[in-house]
Amino acid sequence: MQSIVNFFKNAVPARMNENNSPPEKACNDENTTASDPERERELKILEETIYDIIRDVRDPEKPETLEELNVISEEGVHVSRLQDGQLLVKLTFVPTVPHCSLASLIGLSLRTKLEKCLPEQHKLDIFIKEGTHSTADEINKQINDKERIAAAMENPNLRELISKCTEEPDDTY
Repeated sequence: MQSIVNFFKNAVPARMNENNSPPEKACNDENTTASDPERERELKILEETIYDIIRDVRDPEKPETLEELNVISEEGVHVSRLQDGQLLVKLTFVPTVPHCSLASLIGLSLRTKLEKCLPEQHKLDIFIKEGTHSTADEINKQINDKERIAAAMENPNLRELISKCTEEPDDTY
């Protein structure tokens, strides 16, 4: 896991140049073009790395992983750069059914796993794919609100359940 953190840290540019001033040119998705294949390659590798981190998160009700249930996919992971050079990680997932009562818990498990595994210099947004859940807007607000997340994580039963969903599989290599 340490190599993933090192890779991520190296991919995030310094926020200040040698004169201790902000970088002159910042980039984001709109500034990334096909003329910069190295930047696109770097972001693609980061997307694949993030997917590898979350692919083994388990469903709260079933023994399968979110990958096995097609709740998450590589296409649902997007990485771009914000104006300050910080990475923006946007993750979209699809609950197993449109009225899934555990969609909030799935989102919170994904957030917990990524926050534990990624370095500090990133912004993380997690969303339910549009049109795949009856209360997606409400759940999206819950899983992206710092105060709601902090309040939820104060519940020891919820923390234990999330820990079970995010623990590393026994057959790690």
